[in-house]
Amino acid sequence: MTTGAGPRRMDAGRRSVVAGMNGAVATSQPLAAQAGLSVLQAGGNAVDAALAAAATLNVVEPMSTGLGGDVFALVYLAADRRVYALNGSGRAPWSATPEIFALRGLHAVPERGILSVTVPGAPAAWCDLSARFGRLPLERVLAPAIGYAEQGYPVSEYISHLWEVSEPLLQRDPESARVYLPGGHAPRPGEVVALPDLASTLRLLATQGTAPFYQGQVAHSIASRSAELGGLLSSQDLADHRSTWVEPISTLYRGYRVWECPPNAQGVATLLALSILSHDDLAAMPFYHAATAHLKMEAIKLAMVDAARFVADPAMASVPVEQLLSEAYASQRRALISADRAIALPAPWKLPGPSDTVYLAAADGQGNACSFISSLYRGFGSGITVPGTGITLQNRGRLFNLDPAHPNCLAPHKRPYHTIIPAMVTREDRLALCFGVMGGHMQPQGQVQVLCNMLDHGMSPQQALDAPRFFYHVGEGQGATFSIEPYYGEEVLASLRVRGHVISDEASTYGGGEVIMVDPQSGALLAGAEPRNDSTAVAY
Repeated sequence: MTTGAGPRRMDAGRRSVVAGMNGAVATSQPLAAQAGLSVLQAGGNAVDAALAAAATLNVVEPMSTGLGGDVFALVYLAADRRVYALNGSGRAPWSATPEIFALRGLHAVPERGILSVTVPGAPAAWCDLSARFGRLPLERVLAPAIGYAEQGYPVSEYISHLWEVSEPLLQRDPESARVYLPGGHAPRPGEVVALPDLASTLRLLATQGTAPFYQGQVAHSIASRSAELGGLLSSQDLADHRSTWVEPISTLYRGYRVWECPPNAQGVATLLALSILSHDDLAAMPFYHAATAHLKMEAIKLAMVDAARFVADPAMASVPVEQLLSEAYASQRRALISADRAIALPAPWKLPGPSDTVYLAAADGQGNACSFISSLYRGFGSGITVPGTGITLQNRGRLFNLDPAHPNCLAPHKRPYHTIIPAMVTREDRLALCFGVMGGHMQPQGQVQVLCNMLDHGMSPQQALDAPRFFYHVGEGQGATFSIEPYYGEEVLASLRVRGHVISDEASTYGGGEVIMVDPQSGALLAGAEPRNDSTAVAY
C-alpha cells in the first residue's frame, strides 16, 4: 500500500491527507472531529475520542445518529495486536411477530412510526466501550457534546438541508416538533441551535451510566410513549437489552487482513466481494476503464445479493458465514463473471434503502484505533422523540422481513439485518487502516471501492475517497441497476452499457467515508475525509 501514487485525475476534490503522529479523528462534522481531537489531547485514547465524536454528532447531526439508535464498533488494541468487535444493535420487542402486524393489516414493517422502533442499543454500547477500553471518565469524554447541546452551535448548510427534508416527519410528532423544529421550522444555515433536553440526558449517561436508560426514568419514558402510541416496545424489552462482544470476521486481500463485524451486520458482503476480486490483477488495470469498473460491479452485485438472502441474527437463524467466506464459494461466484457481459441476476429479496448514518475513525499515538458507526436508520428514525429527553427513537425494525421463509423474518427479541458496518485492516497483526463508508447498502459497496482504490490503484486515503463511485440498486424481482458518478466519463459509461449494465440517470447517494491509514515506514497517521458532505479529518 502506497501513500498516494495513484491516478492524477481527482475529480471530486483537491484535498490532501491530514497527517499527525499523536492522534487523528475523521468524521462527518467538523465540531465532532474537533471534540474527538480535544479528548485525545487531554490524554484520552482512540476509544475515548470515538465516543466524544459520536456524542457530539448526536448533537450536531441529530437526524443521523443518537442515543435512540444502534452502534457497531471495531477496536484495534496495540498491546494485544488484536481486533475486538462490539455489536451494539437493539432487538425487536418480545411481543413483535408477523402475526401481530398482519392483524393490524400490515404486510411490512412501517417505514416510520412507533411500530418501526427497536430497542436503542447506543447507550449500552457507549458505556461498554468506555468501560472496557476507555482511559478517561465518561464525564470528560461527553463534555464537548454536552457543551454544544447546552450552549448551542451553528448549523451548516448541509445539515440544514438534511433537517429541512425531515420537516414533514418531525411535524407529525408534537415532541419532535418542539425539540427539533425551533421556531416551527428546520434551522437555517448559520442558525444557532441548542438542545437542552438532550444535554440533560447526556449528562445523565455520563454520571449514572446505562441504568436510567434500560431500567430507570428514561426507560419508563420510552415505554410509556410506546404504549401511548400503540407500540410494542415495553419496559421488559429495555431491561433485557445487552450489547454483545463478538468475534470479528475477516478475509485476506492483497496480503492485508480486512476485518468486519459478523451478522446481523452486512460486513460479510464486503469480504465476499473482495474474495471474488482477489484473483483479478486490478493493479495492472487502469482505474478509469470500463473493464475495471465492470469487474468490481459484478463482484459487488453477487455479494450484495448473497447478503440480502442470508444475513440475519445468527442467534435465531442459520447464517452460513463460513461458507460465504470460503475460497470454494468465492470461486463459484467468480466463475459467473464474464469479461464482456453483465450477469442477469435478479435478487429474490429486496435490499434496504438509503439511510442516514454517521461513521467515524479515530486513532491515537499508541497504535490503538476505533472504527465506529452509529445510526437511527432513516433521517430522525421513527420520527418519535421521547418527551423530556431529546432522544429520537430509531426505525431499524423496518429492515425486518415479514416472510416466514426468510432468515431475517421478524421474531420476538431478534436483531434485524443491519446495514451499518465499521471496517479495519491489519497487516501481520499491525494496524494498517481504520475506515468505513456510511449510507445504507452503499456501505459494503463503498468499502470495497475505497479499499481497492488504496490497495490496487495506489491512492492515498484522500484520493481513495475523492474518486468516483458507483451504487448498486435492487428491488424485489429486479435485475441490477447502477448509479454511477459522471466523473468516470461518457466513454466508460457507454462501454458498461454495451456489456449489459443498466445505468440509472437518477440522482443517488454515494455514501460518506473516512479513512485513517498508518504509514508503514514512519508510523504517521494519514487521514482522509469524505468530500461529498461536511466531513473533516484532524490530527496532531
